[in-house]
Amino acid sequence: MKFAKWILFACMALSMVGRAAAQDRMPPVPADKQTDAQKKATADLLSGPRSGLTGPFIPLLRSPELMDAFQKVGEVLRYHNSLGPKLTEFAIIMTARQWTVPAEWANHSQGAIKAGLSADIVQAVSEGRHPAAMAPDEEIVYDFAHELYQNQCVSDVTYDRAVKKFGEQGVIDLTGTIGYYTALAMVLNVARTPAPPGKAPFLAPFPH
Repeated sequence: MKFAKWILFACMALSMVGRAAAQDRMPPVPADKQTDAQKKATADLLSGPRSGLTGPFIPLLRSPELMDAFQKVGEVLRYHNSLGPKLTEFAIIMTARQWTVPAEWANHSQGAIKAGLSADIVQAVSEGRHPAAMAPDEEIVYDFAHELYQNQCVSDVTYDRAVKKFGEQGVIDLTGTIGYYTALAMVLNVARTPAPPGKAPFLAPFPH
């Protein structure tokens, strides 16, 4: 039994080392190397509420028109979401955990706590556990996101609870948030974009 645990620990450690060693396929494009389209996309992003070109926008800059479209959708979903900051961040960190995206987790796990989500819920999500205690609105978001990830659809019971609590706009905003951050997770995982050093606890991969 102890040997089996040691093997599991060794496999996880090697996986983490391998991920770290293979990161950053698409590092930041230096300002003096950017095309006119890239400079314009960067300027447009920085004119909004974001403080810098970070996370998924680093690799997305390789396709400046796509990056521009993505960041505008993201601005609506993150900063003007009818669900409010706490539930929006909850959906985002669930997506980061679903896809094991350290950069996305680093950018949003602490933000979720600042927005009012309990640290215990964030910890449970990071470990892949159902949080022990959630408010009714948090429970709805968790169940909705979990069903959508696992089943690629949402049951009538969960849908009806979400509509009753958030309205049809809230259901669309929640679905859009999950879909948008799933797309960003794919970009980050393909580019192997690293999390900012020291910003948040490491998001460990699940053992396989």
